[in-house]
Amino acid sequence: MAVQEESVLPGQTTAQDKETADNNVPEYIIKPSHGWVSLNLKELWEYRELLYFFVWRDIKVRYKQTVLGAAWAIIVPFMDMIVFSLFFGYLAKMPSDGVPYPIWNYTAQVPWRFFANGLTNASNSLVTGANMIKKIYFPRIALPIASVLSGFVDFLLAFAVLVLMLIYFRYPPSLAVLWLPYYLLLAFMTSLGAGLWLGAMNVQFRDVRYAVPFLTRIWYFVTPIVYPTSLVPEKLRPLYYLNPMTTVVDGFRWALLGTDTAPGSLAIISTVTAVFLLLTGAYYFRRTERTFADVA
Repeated sequence: MAVQEESVLPGQTTAQDKETADNNVPEYIIKPSHGWVSLNLKELWEYRELLYFFVWRDIKVRYKQTVLGAAWAIIVPFMDMIVFSLFFGYLAKMPSDGVPYPIWNYTAQVPWRFFANGLTNASNSLVTGANMIKKIYFPRIALPIASVLSGFVDFLLAFAVLVLMLIYFRYPPSLAVLWLPYYLLLAFMTSLGAGLWLGAMNVQFRDVRYAVPFLTRIWYFVTPIVYPTSLVPEKLRPLYYLNPMTTVVDGFRWALLGTDTAPGSLAIISTVTAVFLLLTGAYYFRRTERTFADVA
C-alpha cells in the first residue's frame, strides 16, 4: 500500500503538528470555592500588570470629558475648606488647636478625601465592572484595590496645594513628617477594608450603593475634621480612636502643623481596627466572590 507523503514548505505546519500543539495546550478549569478560602495573594501578584491597567483606566476615566479635569481633586476639598472656615471657623468660633482654621481644616480634608473617594469607588467597582467579571477570569479583588490606589493621584494634587498653604502660613516642616506614610497607609487600609465589605455586599444587595453616601457622611462627622479631638471627653478617647481616621487626621495635623494632637499609644487602637477591617473584608470578599458572575 503506497503511503502518500505531504510536502511541507519551510515555515509551514502540518495538520498533525497542529493537533499535537493543541494537545499540549494546558487546560484550566475554574471551579467555585467551598468553605473558607485563602486570600491567594500570589495570584494577585501574578496579575500585577492587570492591576496596573485597572489603576490607569480609573485615573483616565475619572475626569474624562470634564472641562476642569483633574483640577476637581483640588477644587472640592478647597471649597469645603472655605465653607467650613466661614461657618465653623468664623461664625461658630470653633477651636482649631491654635492654628488658623483654613489650613487646620484643609490638612484634614486631604487625607479624608483620599479615604472617602476610595471607599465610594471600591464599593461600586464590582457593579461597574460586571461585564468583565462575567466574560473573563482575573482576581476579582483587583477591582476594589485599583479603585483605592487610583486615588493617590488626587491625593498628591491636593497635597501640593497643602504644601503651598504651609509655605503661606509659615509652617516649616519638622521630622514629624516622616510619620506621614504611616498615616496614609492607615487611611488606605481603612478605605480598602471597608470598600471590600461594601463592594461584596453591593453585588448581592444593590441598596448598599444608596447607603454608602449616608455612611460616609456619618463617618465624616465622627472624625475630627471640622472640630478638634479635644472636644471629645478624655474618658471616651479610646472608643473614639476605634475610628482609624481619627488617628489619620490628628496625625496629619501633628506632623504638618505641629499641633498637640499626636495620637501616641491610642494609634495602636486605630491600627488594630484598620488591620482587622482589612483582613475580615478580604476574607468576606473571597468567601462571596464565587457568586459575583451569577448576580453581578
